[in-house]
Amino acid sequence: MRFIGEYHKTFFRSRESREKRVIKKFLKRLGPGFTTGASDDDPSGILTYLQGGAMLGFGALWTALATLPMMYGIQEMSGRIGLVTEKGLIRIIKERYPKYVLFIIAFISTVVITINIGADLLAVGVAVQGLISVSMFLLVPLIAAVIILGVLFFSYRKFARVLIWLTLALFFYVLAVLYINIDWFAALESTLIPNMVLSKNSILILAAIFGTTISPYLFFWQANQEVEEKMEKISANGGKVQPRGKIIVTKNELKNLKEDTFTGMFLSNAVMWFIIAGSAELAKAHGVQGFVTFVEASSVLKPLLGGFAYLAFSAGIIGTGLLAIPVLAGNIGYMFAEIFNLPEGMNKKFHEAKGFYAAIISAVAFGMLINFFRIDPVTLLIYTAVFYTFITPPIIYIILKIANNRAIMKNSVNSKTSNIIGWITFAVSLILLLAYCITLFK
Repeated sequence: MRFIGEYHKTFFRSRESREKRVIKKFLKRLGPGFTTGASDDDPSGILTYLQGGAMLGFGALWTALATLPMMYGIQEMSGRIGLVTEKGLIRIIKERYPKYVLFIIAFISTVVITINIGADLLAVGVAVQGLISVSMFLLVPLIAAVIILGVLFFSYRKFARVLIWLTLALFFYVLAVLYINIDWFAALESTLIPNMVLSKNSILILAAIFGTTISPYLFFWQANQEVEEKMEKISANGGKVQPRGKIIVTKNELKNLKEDTFTGMFLSNAVMWFIIAGSAELAKAHGVQGFVTFVEASSVLKPLLGGFAYLAFSAGIIGTGLLAIPVLAGNIGYMFAEIFNLPEGMNKKFHEAKGFYAAIISAVAFGMLINFFRIDPVTLLIYTAVFYTFITPPIIYIILKIANNRAIMKNSVNSKTSNIIGWITFAVSLILLLAYCITLFK
């Protein structure tokens, strides 16, 4: 009996240690692709998906499935470009394209990203205000200050770890939907079989969903983070950082990149599906046809979802905002540093990359100032998503050209499958842009 007892203890201890090893191995392999996918579900995305579910019902659910391969395809290309070249996309565009192309992309991206930062800050502020009674004039600057200090004083490794833990906030939306118990059969049917009437509003929502799901800032971010991650690993292993292009990319690294990116994109779109489904169920049950303001969205959701679910909704907004805003601002830092050949990277301290961090601080500060114009975040966030649709087609086109250029990518150019997915994504982004522009004149 004693032997059996000891055996059981040993068995369960070894099983527990195996499970811990598997979890640790999984978490260790999570990288830029995972955090990029998670940061895609920022307050801009969340409110766009909420609006899509409220206005189109389950008819918007198919977009979560349809955008997954497109999102993965472009993000994998962006990450592979960064991994192989050890350069961000802006640096490559600067080296390979005319200056006017570089400055148009950088200028429009900076403006839209700054607006996105401002809208996300306001959304986080409103969510916090729904939990504690504090003036927005105090809350927004305080949130901005916390984010800036976090970026300045965290090393890249700590920063990446914090980003991974903040992704847990996304699961609050899954819990909220399980709480209200949707019509699962109808939701699954609408996911697999698109059923939506085209109209001016539905095209606007489709453009916004596409723009916030397949966003240019995510392309830039993942390429740069793959570079950061690689330099960090080399440094941690005691190796010297070699000149750009001299480090060989292994098949295992490319395999890890694909797995990491797919994990991040799948998580992002799964959460997107749950948000749309929950919003659609509430809209159908309570006659909600859309949210005009964020305060209205909060006031409607609070009694419908109950205390716990509303707390989950608010926690999700706060967590994803704190996850996404540094990512958004970091993109502007990388753009500025790469255009003007300045030291860059979150693995550097402030005195080592002053221009890079100054651009990040400026982006958050300008985003904060937008909040004092008293523009409601729902309107601002949805139109920010639409603005991304305008700049997405040319950036996807450039990524496809770079990813197929052997002079740049060597043996890691696109496969036929990657090209098919990439060109379909480009075509869809262009069609949505043209359709949206046509609706403006109707």
